[in-house]
Amino acid sequence: MLAASLGAGGRALAAPSPAPGVEAGRLLAGVPGPDRLGEGPPLALAAPVPPQSPQPADAPRTTPPVYQWRVLAAQDDNTTPGQSAAPRAPAGSAAGTAGQRVLDWDSGAGKSYLIPGIELPSFLVLLNLYDRTFLETKTQEGSSTYDSNPSTIWQHLRKQNWTFDRDPFNVNQIGHPYQGATMYAIARSTGLNFWESLLYSNLGSFTWEMAGETSRPSINDLITTGNSGSLLGEALFRMSQLVLKEDAPRPDAWHEAGAALLSPPTGFNRWAYGERFKPIFTSDDPALFWRARLGASISGSSRQAAVLDFQMSYGLPGKPGYSYRRPLDYFDFQIGGLSEARNPISYVLLRGLLVGRDYHVGENYRGIWGLYGGYDYLSPTNFRVSTTALSLGTTGQYWLAPGIALQGSVLGGFGFGAAGKTPVDLGKRDYHYGATPQVLLATRLLFGNRTALELIGRGYYVSGTGSDDSQGYEQIARINAGFTVRVFRRHGIGLQFVESLRYAHYGSLPRSKQADGTISLVYTFLGDSHLGAVEWRDLGSR
Repeated sequence: MLAASLGAGGRALAAPSPAPGVEAGRLLAGVPGPDRLGEGPPLALAAPVPPQSPQPADAPRTTPPVYQWRVLAAQDDNTTPGQSAAPRAPAGSAAGTAGQRVLDWDSGAGKSYLIPGIELPSFLVLLNLYDRTFLETKTQEGSSTYDSNPSTIWQHLRKQNWTFDRDPFNVNQIGHPYQGATMYAIARSTGLNFWESLLYSNLGSFTWEMAGETSRPSINDLITTGNSGSLLGEALFRMSQLVLKEDAPRPDAWHEAGAALLSPPTGFNRWAYGERFKPIFTSDDPALFWRARLGASISGSSRQAAVLDFQMSYGLPGKPGYSYRRPLDYFDFQIGGLSEARNPISYVLLRGLLVGRDYHVGENYRGIWGLYGGYDYLSPTNFRVSTTALSLGTTGQYWLAPGIALQGSVLGGFGFGAAGKTPVDLGKRDYHYGATPQVLLATRLLFGNRTALELIGRGYYVSGTGSDDSQGYEQIARINAGFTVRVFRRHGIGLQFVESLRYAHYGSLPRSKQADGTISLVYTFLGDSHLGAVEWRDLGSR
């Protein structure tokens, strides 16, 4: 039975019990009743508060509770409509020492263009020195790759002789985006917005192509480093702020270390500049879903491996009061790895809303639509594909029945990608670049707080247009089907099947077809018990 609190010194009223048929339906679907929502404390209903007698002057002042994920997870924040967030210290500003400028995320006061303008070139110099020291044997075009000097820099600036490089696939499609994410975070952590930080990351990428290496500047690096890197950098920055917010307003050393692990420049600038960049990013309390999975997989060739992956959905549609006013106020991030030395990172998948708005259809559907940015990296056993793309699409949630929700995304877009087979001959590029149309259909069917079914399909067409091999193309598809059952609190088990297909054709060579399928059994640790369902309806409408 739902208790309504009337404030300090007030009375508690008992809400009427739901009809027997409604309660039975909730139990069959595994949905907690209104008096057990989220397995947390009773839901507080707003009511007039009786006048309070004044407290003595020396009465201790109460400290408002701060954000704690353990408390919010127990209360199932995504499934509690009509409630405001727990009182907490302002996240977007902080009080500094006398005379010290302090960043305000909402107004932009205290941000700096100069600091990243100094830190970014310093980072590139340190990166070049590291490469000279530890990668000194690497040569291209007859000279050491990283022995750049004023002569090579001037030559690059004067000739602008751009090309597609021959670096290994994982270097170009994982290493360079992460370098771009680092440069992006250098600017973002000093208070600059997404677009300003994107500009810094692209300027850093251009500077590296001109001054960081002696080889010809690379077209593919310029695209992936600054653009995929900015998307990745923003997602990592947002996640680092969530870690800090768990222990706001003064995160302890463990939370600071966790945030720095996700976004090293953020951690450095919080440490190096005293109170100036200590304020935590104003996130507006998005609806979240995250999970971590660990298990074992077996492929069609009987190859066995341990698997580890992580997924976060940030800003899921439907939460009352949440708006999509900034790039990546919604994003979905996934990363997975295998216990294989030659292929430790099997995928990185990221899509985020750059420009868009929310909408609704009736009482049971909430969604967002607009322009998405995407960075995909897929590396099954026998072939690989990676893209940087812009897509139009929508993401939403529909309540099919009491306790049963359907979530999904539909996207179609165009980008620049690379695809090819797993390497065989060292020193030769085994993939090609090209303009890449792509599509995505992702669905999740949620049965209360107990079971989730997933079906995701992706398709890529890496054409010869705009590439170094106009005679060839690659068609790649990936289908992911799985389910998760929550067993106890935030612990669950899951089963997943992934099938990846590749069709390739180059000039007069025979058509190539490859397939890669795996089945995985995993332990799942959930961010909370509601499996990501967002509730906006009144109790009587459920």
